[in-house]
Amino acid sequence: MGSETVREVSNGTTKDMEQMKAAEGDGKAPSGLGIRHLQTLLLFFGLTVAYALRVNLSVAIVAMIDRRAANKDFEEFDWDETTKSLILSSFFWGYVFTQIPAGQMAQRFGPKVLLLFSIGICSGLAVLTPICAHVGGAKAVIGLRVVQGLSQGFVFPSTHTMLSRWAPASERGRLATLSYAGAQFGTVIMLAISGVLASSSMGWPSIFYISGAVGILWSVAWFFYGSNSPADYRGIAPEEREFIENTIGASTSGRRIVTPWVAILTSAPMIALTIAHCSHNWGFWTLLTEMPSFMKEVLEKDIKKNAVLSSLPYLVMWILSFVFSPLSDFLINRQYLSRVVSRKLFNTIGLWVPMAALLGLAFVPKGESDLAIVLLTLAVGINSATYLGFQVNHIDLAPNHAGTMMGITNCAANIMSIIAPLIVGQVINDPTDPIQWRRVFYIAAGVYFFGNLTFIIFGKADIQTWNEPESPIPSGNDAEAVRNTNNTTNNNENHSD
Repeated sequence: MGSETVREVSNGTTKDMEQMKAAEGDGKAPSGLGIRHLQTLLLFFGLTVAYALRVNLSVAIVAMIDRRAANKDFEEFDWDETTKSLILSSFFWGYVFTQIPAGQMAQRFGPKVLLLFSIGICSGLAVLTPICAHVGGAKAVIGLRVVQGLSQGFVFPSTHTMLSRWAPASERGRLATLSYAGAQFGTVIMLAISGVLASSSMGWPSIFYISGAVGILWSVAWFFYGSNSPADYRGIAPEEREFIENTIGASTSGRRIVTPWVAILTSAPMIALTIAHCSHNWGFWTLLTEMPSFMKEVLEKDIKKNAVLSSLPYLVMWILSFVFSPLSDFLINRQYLSRVVSRKLFNTIGLWVPMAALLGLAFVPKGESDLAIVLLTLAVGINSATYLGFQVNHIDLAPNHAGTMMGITNCAANIMSIIAPLIVGQVINDPTDPIQWRRVFYIAAGVYFFGNLTFIIFGKADIQTWNEPESPIPSGNDAEAVRNTNNTTNNNENHSD
């Protein structure tokens, strides 16, 4: 019995060493496209839909409060800037509450069902938005957006849990970036077509009808082709499953892992990651929710041009994500940069370059709309480098708890998403005044600076000791106990002989 215990410990140690070597990129991937790429593609389109459902109101609300900006045959609402800011931020009131439970539920029940209900429910509610606005006005729209936020709170923790089970370490940057690039793709598509839809014969309600219908179609595809892990997908090739599981370990979906809450919440790298995530969300959602208004009121662009120009920065962000991700994996896998240096480098590019662009934007004269658009595009587009920084860092630190960790950081970060538009509503009394917008850009630039500086100082990218609290490798007294057990067993065997 003692020799069996030693063999189990030895096998466990050997397996851990093999996983550590694989995590540094030594595993050899099977050729061609596999099921992990299918799951990544589904996640890409899932996040496309999720973000389309988030941002559809950013352009639609311009037409909803000013019928002259779109088709005049549809209803107009008398909402002031404060009310508009409340409506735009209300999505995040519900969104923050389900983040942490979502990470735990994704680990326990699997991310597939959570993503299915999350996007399915949010899509159905999007279709009901015009009716709610007509019947209940601003209060009804706010209530509906809160529920949409509650449902979408499961998206990011579930996506991170999916990636922790499907993305090998050597491909982590690419697969994670491709998945999360769907957010920008959805933003681009929604912002680009919303102005056209609002001005069409279908009017602004069509923005919600179409985005909701596409979300329902995705939910059907996800039901048939999505999978919690390689072990749960029947059609996966054995060599692909072996490659994934040898690199990141077998799926943990079948066993319960106790979450080390104290270790997570007191970890300096985790705190730095949370601050970086918060700073990113402040700037990102300030620009995303307020850019259509800035385009209309300061740059004096009509709603069609407004929508196209508002989508341009996110198109650049989407394109650059496919430049940064292979570059990051190349630098890490070829050992030109360590993983932690790469994470900090790309996070710096993603936050401090936009910081500089926002400071420049604050001093653009009112008539220089072309320069303002270039700086806005730079401020948002370069932000995609953060996908290779803080965004994937949860999996670097603790793949077994990546969903829960994403829930924690995304909960904190989206409190910033609530506060940022409300601050804009308080700072800006006259949306045509570029001086007031300058203050908004100052605040966002300062938040970017602080968030990345914290990540540079305290961030890490190696697996933390609390990743597997249930299965520590015996050492010290524990190892001695194993040896004593083995010696006792051997002596008993000798006596019996």
